[in-house]
Amino acid sequence: MTIVETSLAGTDLGLTGVSGVPAADGPQKVKDFTSDQEVRWCPGCGDYVILATVRGFLAELGLRRENLMFVSGIGCSSRFPYYLEAYGIHSIHGRAPAIATGLAVTRPDLSVWVVTGDGDALSIGGNHLIHALRRNVNMTILLFNNRIYGLTKGQYSPTSEQGKITKSTPMGSVDHPFNTLSLALGAEATFAARAIDSDRAGLTEVLRAAAEHRGTSFVEILQDCPIFNDGSFDVLRRGDAESRLVPLRHGQPLRFGADGEYAVVQSGFGLRVARTTEVAEADIVVHDAYSDNPEYAYALSRLSDQDLGHVVTGIFRSVTRPTYDDAVRAQTTTASDRNPLTPDSLQTLLTGPETWTVG
Repeated sequence: MTIVETSLAGTDLGLTGVSGVPAADGPQKVKDFTSDQEVRWCPGCGDYVILATVRGFLAELGLRRENLMFVSGIGCSSRFPYYLEAYGIHSIHGRAPAIATGLAVTRPDLSVWVVTGDGDALSIGGNHLIHALRRNVNMTILLFNNRIYGLTKGQYSPTSEQGKITKSTPMGSVDHPFNTLSLALGAEATFAARAIDSDRAGLTEVLRAAAEHRGTSFVEILQDCPIFNDGSFDVLRRGDAESRLVPLRHGQPLRFGADGEYAVVQSGFGLRVARTTEVAEADIVVHDAYSDNPEYAYALSRLSDQDLGHVVTGIFRSVTRPTYDDAVRAQTTTASDRNPLTPDSLQTLLTGPETWTVG
């Protein structure tokens, strides 16, 4: 585990910013969040765009650098903390959500971010991810999804499409991949969103909403790996991309296409895509990101498929639920009030009434 150190000063609970985290004293610039470390990703990697977007977004967010903590696991994306002028931990494979949980519980003055990849988060780290989402810990999780293992040189990942030929699947992958948003919503994420690395405006919008959300924010970012999975999302950037991308805007009808020729309508218990001319205006779904009904957001996630025929972007769900870290701190305060912590009382609290002596 590597702790990325900076010369930043200690925390000072002054002005309040996002989610109770101290705000900066004045305007900040992108260079304020740019570290002196050489960025070492392959030329053309989508991570560069994400890094530039995050640096710019953090400057706009107005949080003090010393109150930012980025925790990563293992993978290409997990080098992220080195390149930000903030505190960070390059931690253990798949365990970033667990470490971030400890920080969120013990340091409410921090804005805690997890940076992970599709392999790191959904394979060895799958258990940690779903429980962070279930508990609703106050953190923001950025999952970089390039549908491949890049750092270990091109094996298929939990999000690789079926039939994918890689070094570890020379005859094509027979695995059925995760639908990442379905997974997050199935774990009852209170905030779930998707963006594309090349859509800087859309990514910034999603990141801002994720940072302002109190609880676990899950953001999937589709990004290119030019070495081991080049062009995997090209269809979403050119040609008929507008007929594939389904952008979400709260309170707006779900129409898309160059001229709005497609729409999302109800279909039994789910949703489907139809031509606008073939459905009534009243049948077109109006997006409600704040719906308490988790089935609606889940149905949206099922519109996306492996061949990228349709990909939904934006904020799927943003709802309020008590957070794990707030509950733990409240419980600790209650326990301390009832039993002032002396050596004897602490031991009693730890052992409890259900103990016995052997011999």
